[in-house]
Amino acid sequence: MAQTNDEQVTYIADGLLAIEVELRRLDYWEHEPPEPEALQSSQPFCVDTLTFTQWLQFIFLPRMKDLIEEERALPAVSGIAPMAEEFFRQEPVSGRIVINELARIDALLSGDA
Repeated sequence: MAQTNDEQVTYIADGLLAIEVELRRLDYWEHEPPEPEALQSSQPFCVDTLTFTQWLQFIFLPRMKDLIEEERALPAVSGIAPMAEEFFRQEPVSGRIVINELARIDALLSGDA
């Protein structure tokens, strides 16, 4: 895990907020969390227990926010945007904003930005 600079952290935090706002706007934000067991999946992205947007809401966003708030090192590699593309390809909305924000976060964390 590589430490990122303050500017990267700010961009990532802004991206996390933009993802939440867009999930709410698209009505993919859930008011009730899934059962605790669903959050304990050992599969990547909890594909066996959660939808991708549930994983974003209940796993990814909280973990990233915690790392930022605790000023801990962020992941050095990220590749979440392709999963978002795959998920939204089958949905009635484009998800373009979510995909773009995840791509930007992927690039920032992977050092490609």
